[in-house]
Amino acid sequence: MEYVQERIATLHDLGDASPSDGPVAEAAVVVPMTDREHHSPAAARVLGELEALDPAAVVVPVRASADRIGPFREWLESFSLPIEVLWCNAPALESALTAAGIDGGAGKGRDVWLALGPAAEAGEFVVVHDADARSYEADHVRRLLAPLTAEFAFSKGYYARVERGRLYGRLFRLLYEPLIRALSARHDEPVLEYCGAFRYALAGEFAMTAGLAERLRPPRTWGLEVGTLGDALEHAGFEGTAQVDLGVHEHDHRAVAGEAGLEGMSRAVGAELLRVLEEGGVAPDYETLPARYREAGRELIAQYRADAAFNGLAYDPDGERDQLARYADAIAPPGPDRRLPRWRDAPIDPEFVRERARPWLEPRVGSASDS
Repeated sequence: MEYVQERIATLHDLGDASPSDGPVAEAAVVVPMTDREHHSPAAARVLGELEALDPAAVVVPVRASADRIGPFREWLESFSLPIEVLWCNAPALESALTAAGIDGGAGKGRDVWLALGPAAEAGEFVVVHDADARSYEADHVRRLLAPLTAEFAFSKGYYARVERGRLYGRLFRLLYEPLIRALSARHDEPVLEYCGAFRYALAGEFAMTAGLAERLRPPRTWGLEVGTLGDALEHAGFEGTAQVDLGVHEHDHRAVAGEAGLEGMSRAVGAELLRVLEEGGVAPDYETLPARYREAGRELIAQYRADAAFNGLAYDPDGERDQLARYADAIAPPGPDRRLPRWRDAPIDPEFVRERARPWLEPRVGSASDS
């Protein structure tokens, strides 16, 4: 047990006390899902735990095929929750977004962005978390919200990723952390200190005021968690940011290789992290940075190996070094900025999304299905 503070306020789990429900009734919870979450034990646990709370709304942006979305919606609505389901790839929504000039790539970032507008309208606070944590507890929502009642604007969860006798959290440990370490050795901009203060910067669990939710500019696909940090620094700053201990998490896992695995995710996450750092004044030397990243990664692997041995955990340094080499391809200039607009500046409003993401819920009066 420790109680060390970072540059941002760090709230530890030091005992059995649990935050009160407090602002839960004023909060909207956003839980993005895809086909793979339909009837999954982890997603069912998340929704079941949320039933123990009484949030203002639970907004579930779903990306699923046309033949799956109906059963998916019925399953979601079987839980005793104030659920609002948004079909993120509904044809009517896709064409309307294109007409509004918000076309482009689709993925987790865009799904969450679509939900942020309705969520910020439904509650004073917005909580976002994934649906793949098999260890999820309703208390996580209370913990994420607790700092917001103490005049913080942004709260992020952190936790240990230890499962099956091994260390996980691989993309954070082997991409994010060594990249921050390599850049911090040569740069001293505040954005590096901010991004380095988070104990699990890629955690999908965070909370914020509705006002901050309307200021986020998420990337369209992966990298949402890192992109959020740049906006949080700009609008909440060090003094308005807290991180909260959520204990030990067990998540569903992805393979390393391939575009659908961590290797593909690393390019999107790396691009968003480097974009955030560049906007904060960091000017990376991209010719030397990959080598310096690998060196920092090798140093961390030696530390992880010692930590694993100390705790009796299995550890594969060769496999970790292989991942380091794969992720090194993500160390490159971030490319064009295709982030979504802030909701307060968007050419659409939440009702625009609701109307077009839910025509499948009930037939419209006078439609062909009524004849």
